[in-house]
Amino acid sequence: MMWGDSRPARSDGAAGTLPATSGELSVLLTAVRRGRVLTVTGRFREPRALLVRDIARRISSNFCDGASVVSLRGDGGVRDLVSALGCLPGMPFLPCGTANAASWLAERDMLLVLDDSDRLSPEALVWLRRLLAVAPGLRILAAGRHPLAVGQGRVHRL
Repeated sequence: MMWGDSRPARSDGAAGTLPATSGELSVLLTAVRRGRVLTVTGRFREPRALLVRDIARRISSNFCDGASVVSLRGDGGVRDLVSALGCLPGMPFLPCGTANAASWLAERDMLLVLDDSDRLSPEALVWLRRLLAVAPGLRILAAGRHPLAVGQGRVHRL
């Protein structure tokens, strides 16, 4: 069963090409499968978002619970993050309490994609660190101008 929305973002531009070669894409897919956290960084949002959504689409079948893509909005706090997760198609409504959401996510084998991860508040980053500690099947793929500060992770610069 697939949880969340793992469809790639379509570029409205004429080219619509990915900002990575097939060799780079292969390395990134392997990095997501083997690592816990991968951040795609770069100056412009559209190429980052296009790449992480394409990776999620290609690799979602590697996870029992699929891939969930969250486009961050608002202040990037923990409640906003949990609320965004609960609004994804196919994702059950997550309780507002962050401890309950973390408990539910801890049981998942899934890829969590955070688009525009620079919006995350310091409290949300602490929550994600704790979540990674209790959720062995969770992988995070983030897209932002800067690496996701949740511990050791790999960074791919566009």
